[in-house]
Amino acid sequence: MASKLITQTVRQTAEDHKPGRPQDALLCDMELPFRGTFYPLGFAVEIITNDPDVLVAANESFGHRRLRRGSTALQVRIGISEGGGSECPPEPTRREYNHLYSLSADRDNHAMLDLKTCTSFVWLNRSALRNRPYFRYNFLEKVVYLLLGASVVTDLHAACVSMNGKGILLCGDSGAGKSTLAYACARAGWTYTSDDTSYLINDSDTPRVIGHSHRVRFRPTARALFPELENHEVTPRMEGKPSIEVPVSELPRLVTTSEAWVHAIVYLHRGPSATGRMVQLPAGTATERARNELYSAGDIRAKHEKILEVLSHVPTYKLEYSELDEAIDQLDLLVRSI
Repeated sequence: MASKLITQTVRQTAEDHKPGRPQDALLCDMELPFRGTFYPLGFAVEIITNDPDVLVAANESFGHRRLRRGSTALQVRIGISEGGGSECPPEPTRREYNHLYSLSADRDNHAMLDLKTCTSFVWLNRSALRNRPYFRYNFLEKVVYLLLGASVVTDLHAACVSMNGKGILLCGDSGAGKSTLAYACARAGWTYTSDDTSYLINDSDTPRVIGHSHRVRFRPTARALFPELENHEVTPRMEGKPSIEVPVSELPRLVTTSEAWVHAIVYLHRGPSATGRMVQLPAGTATERARNELYSAGDIRAKHEKILEVLSHVPTYKLEYSELDEAIDQLDLLVRSI
């Protein structure tokens, strides 16, 4: 698989750069001979690196999609140095000042991004790359989606399902059951787009989102609800949350679409004594709550806040429920009424 992605056959690492000039210690002249273009969320991103294993990992993260949407010219440069031993580096600390963003795990594993110009560079040692989930979740995917979020999409902490072409965003606090209900809806005949993150397309006049429709991520407790998850292993994910990640190709009876129009927004309130009911919320609720959940700063945040105004006129509701079946019944009633 990697041979199809690699444009040159000579492997070059930082070890090949013999110190001779003061600036050599900066790794500023590291050669990056391997390139591959991928389409996360349908947007073209070129990965440029000195290690072919980076492209193999990128194919695992983004190779499910070939459809190109719009015109992007994003490039991500990733330099891999020798060393690091057998231990996986710690989870990176994230910092942002205006449009400048950093991910720093330790002195040898970090990334720098300028979200205004969409320029980035990732420096890692081989121990970080060797641990594939760590590399993908904490650096590769994080950097790519930060750049896309600064340029063409706005992140929403929401799942998305649709029925008869009418998309519903499922929102709520962490643990509210977004992924579980989205998957339960898909098992009941709804069309699945995303589990707990949807991406609002910035240049759309009416709300439209893109999702990771190729996979579903569950909390480990979902095994008690869905027997088909019993044999799937728990893996770490970003921010250290354990999850079960399953490709939709391994799940039964799912209909998916990577994009959906947003016709309603539903905030989930699950409780043991709640009875299934839908309560309409004031106009503008979704915009205000989405703004409060933005993980951005400075000019980028101001841009996202303005884009979120497109949600102001979308009908918004609170869904109170305790059982999945009653929640799906309420969503069925809602989609028939809009």
